[in-house]
Amino acid sequence: MNLANPTPRRLGWADALFALAVVAALFLRLGGAPLFDVDEGAFSEATREMIAHHDWGFTTLNGVPRFDKPILVYWLQAVSVSALGVSEVAFRLPSALCAAVWAFSVWGFARARLGARAGRMAGLVLATSLGVLAIGRSATADSLLNTLMCLSMLDLWRYLERGAEGGGLPALRRTYVWVALGILTKGPVAVLIPGSVGALYCLSSGQWPKLRRAALDLPGWALLIAIAAPWYAYALHRHGMDFVNGFLLKHNVSRYTSSLEGHKGSPFYYFVLGPVLWLPWSGLLPALLARVRTHWAQPLGRFLWIWAVFVLAFFSLSGTKLPHYVLYGSSPVFIGLASVAADRYAGTLLRISRGLVLLLIAALLLSLPWAPQLMQSLAQGGRIADPFYRELALGAAAAAPQLWPILAGLAFVVWLMVLLRWRQFMPAAALGGALSALLVVGCFTPWLGEVLQGPIKHAAEFARTRPEPAVQWLLHQPSFSVYREAETPLADPMPGQLALTRADRLARKSCPDCTTLFSERGVLLVKREAP
Repeated sequence: MNLANPTPRRLGWADALFALAVVAALFLRLGGAPLFDVDEGAFSEATREMIAHHDWGFTTLNGVPRFDKPILVYWLQAVSVSALGVSEVAFRLPSALCAAVWAFSVWGFARARLGARAGRMAGLVLATSLGVLAIGRSATADSLLNTLMCLSMLDLWRYLERGAEGGGLPALRRTYVWVALGILTKGPVAVLIPGSVGALYCLSSGQWPKLRRAALDLPGWALLIAIAAPWYAYALHRHGMDFVNGFLLKHNVSRYTSSLEGHKGSPFYYFVLGPVLWLPWSGLLPALLARVRTHWAQPLGRFLWIWAVFVLAFFSLSGTKLPHYVLYGSSPVFIGLASVAADRYAGTLLRISRGLVLLLIAALLLSLPWAPQLMQSLAQGGRIADPFYRELALGAAAAAPQLWPILAGLAFVVWLMVLLRWRQFMPAAALGGALSALLVVGCFTPWLGEVLQGPIKHAAEFARTRPEPAVQWLLHQPSFSVYREAETPLADPMPGQLALTRADRLARKSCPDCTTLFSERGVLLVKREAP
């Protein structure tokens, strides 16, 4: 990586535009889509119940203990909801703030080492890639964990770069703090990745004294234990072996050694999915991969490659595969892609890679408005196998924002004019990436949310006006409890109870005493009448 560019002392107008693009991509229409089930609904309902029960020590989901994740993300969401009220914005705001910290941290790190152009590009690539747009605006723990993971890795490098004698100890102590907070967010993976990457880097570069000094730093361990241990001790005291079995064994060990909840894939899963999550910037991958040997010969380049490859390899061997796992190792990829994008000495392969990025940006701007018609035609043609989702998709065209094609067309024209006027990759790519991100968050995500989750939200709002207790029957949609603002357990309905259910499953299950009170695109709210 080119480390010759000095860091400018002052920020300029280009930095201001970069910051504006990051903030717009991460915060525009943050509440534009209903909560997506299952994950967003489950996290949000667990937070709502924490507030309702006045119990900030542990979480439940519809009254049942929830051992999926540690406590930190729920605390952050609870603070936001307590201040702003129950809403999509309140539940998602902590994730968006974390993603902003993530983007600006990468910007500052890359700016100091690769120069102003590469620094801005690194932050922009991160904030406008499809994977970060998904988790950075989602009411889950993923944005928080990725931010803490990135902060810990960047400070680990600052320590390795300077050493204890060169002023690196403050960075090392911060690394311990970020790891401790990561343990409170996700668990052991917050220790595993920094520890493994640091060890592999020191092994490959012969810097074992630095690793030994870092691993045996008593003040750092004191910080980690003081931050992370109290809640774990409390959870173990409160729940005993249920916590050990539910959190440590099921959601950590079993999640890696076996496939949970049907989330499985081949060993090449992330090799295919990673470039999709990095769109539109994955077009630069050929040029980046061509420079592996050059980067490996440089200390920072070696560290970043070890970080990215370790995460890719480790989770490729995992029994449970979820798309966002690869993002734990995507920050070094974003920095690498930015360094390639900002390179002023373009060879043939780099020019081809830049052309691919511009083609991907054009494809996103022009193709996204056709998504509603495509989904509608797939549903009408019977090409969506699940009858429930086929019924939901039949409303795809009607849910599409009317101005979407116009906005996309204007965005494409403006981007094309800039490209033809300046004929420079950096401004055209930066503008195109920002515009495509704004279309994704401003039009595509709200549309998709209305298609998939709109009927659930509408059913919950209707149920909230009814005095009867309610259950979820033959389906699991935690956001129903959030919008209903009451626990809604999974159970068969008793006489006098309401039940949220799926029309296709109810049709296969005899219920002559059920009266339909609400129906929308395959989502039913029924009442089981007393005999």
